[in-house]
Amino acid sequence: MKNLTKANEDYLETILLLEIEHGEFIKSIDIAKHLNVSKPAVNKATNELKELGLINKGYYGEISLTEIGRIQAKKVYNKHKAIFDFLKKIGVSSETAEIDCCKIEHILSEETLQKIEEFNKK
Repeated sequence: MKNLTKANEDYLETILLLEIEHGEFIKSIDIAKHLNVSKPAVNKATNELKELGLINKGYYGEISLTEIGRIQAKKVYNKHKAIFDFLKKIGVSSETAEIDCCKIEHILSEETLQKIEEFNKK
């Protein structure tokens, strides 16, 4: 899979989280509300994800992850969670940790992520 953009990763992670909360099929409006973006922005992003084979878009606007999309979304989510947990362990507030990990997760190297995961296991 080619490198995904920050926006691609954010949308995949959001779709995964919304699936966990609401069930298998997600609507564009749910994504727009969660990410605080417009429906046209969601439409553009989801069309790109569909072209990449990461999501399915149903006739009535239902959006779901493909198997490959789910794998990618889980990678993004697990990275987010690892960074968040690390920041909390070193004393960062939940609010700041959430903001910071959303920024960090897109630029973090695999080596650093592995070290964070090791630290979190201690």
